[in-house]
Amino acid sequence: MRLAEAFERVVGPEVPVGFRAYDGSTAGPPDAEVTLHLRTPVAVSHLVSAPNSLGLARAYVTGHLEVEGDLHTALSRLFDVRIGHITVAERLEMLRSFLGAKLLYRAAPPPQEARQRGLRHSRRRDQQAISHHYDVSNRFYELLLGPSMAYTCAVYPTAESTLEQAQFTKFDLVARKLGLREGMRLLDVGCGWGGMVMHAAREYGVRALGVTLSRAQAEWAQKAIADAGLGDLAEVRHLDYRDAPAEEFDAISSIGLTEHIGEHNLPSYFRSLYERLRPGGRLLNHCITRPDNRIPAKAGAFISRYVFPDGELVGVGRLVSLMHDTGFEVRHEENLREHYAMTLAGWCANLEENWEQAVREVGLATARVWRLYLAASRVGFERNVVQLHQVLGVKLAGHDSGMPLRPDWEPARQPTS
Repeated sequence: MRLAEAFERVVGPEVPVGFRAYDGSTAGPPDAEVTLHLRTPVAVSHLVSAPNSLGLARAYVTGHLEVEGDLHTALSRLFDVRIGHITVAERLEMLRSFLGAKLLYRAAPPPQEARQRGLRHSRRRDQQAISHHYDVSNRFYELLLGPSMAYTCAVYPTAESTLEQAQFTKFDLVARKLGLREGMRLLDVGCGWGGMVMHAAREYGVRALGVTLSRAQAEWAQKAIADAGLGDLAEVRHLDYRDAPAEEFDAISSIGLTEHIGEHNLPSYFRSLYERLRPGGRLLNHCITRPDNRIPAKAGAFISRYVFPDGELVGVGRLVSLMHDTGFEVRHEENLREHYAMTLAGWCANLEENWEQAVREVGLATARVWRLYLAASRVGFERNVVQLHQVLGVKLAGHDSGMPLRPDWEPARQPTS
């Protein structure tokens, strides 16, 4: 069996991408905008021994599978393809045809693949998971994210806004939803490189504390705070959110942390934040969600092993119910799904523009992990596989919410430079 024949057998003869293999066979439109190039038998081993996203990722990360043309376009085209069901017997037949005497050969997974040890979502294992993703290289993240160093969904005031303008708008939207004012105390859990902490201190005169499980993030953030002259108001600590100070804060922001908590731990997560708020204080929870609660919370094999080990996503309805059950009164919710697709497009553009520097910083295989992950995630948000929700809750002071009669956070302020 020729490889092109197997390709058509799996995806069908009408797939709108080209296919070219090391055995000389081809498939798909001759003028295809994008082409999958199976460069070596190792790619076949990965694809057959670990089908779907994991096998594809292993083959691509190791360079045995190449995508000629735009990766986002290729993944978008393949998203609409209905993969045919291949039985175990058929997989063995393909492997025998492709590899001959090397039937039992199985290529080892690349070293970029995480292998978690210990109890899922224990403190030690959470530290390992966060380190795997966030302690890659601060310089790499600078190349990827740009000056804002914001690794969460931006909010685009217009379709023409730049990534930096959109990240400012996101931080300011969070600040306005929280009702931040000078002299208030903000806790930002899972604070990353301190973007929200610095925004609250610089733009609102708020005393802001951020906590992160990434030591590299905390070190970068503390230097950035000092360089910006914000040390009297802002601080970032290398700390588990569960160990954040127990004193009462006026507001809490959680931007991109909930995805790492684990579904089983969400009730204790919201209780922990509720206990740290003063009566009348607000929580803004910003996180990636499932489009419904019928899908398992655990992420797929590629995301789990290469990107966010132990990441879990739930539907926004589950989050709202848990917040209510904890004691929060939920006052506002919105879906920013399209904004995250635009944010990912910006990150993809940054990575391509700085590709050679990125490869020098983290190595070719890791850079390819990120190229694949960002492009696939962009498709996911475009096709409503995942969503991004902001949910605003308040810890009532008796029966008083302290909320305005109508939302007063639009339009958000624009950056001054």
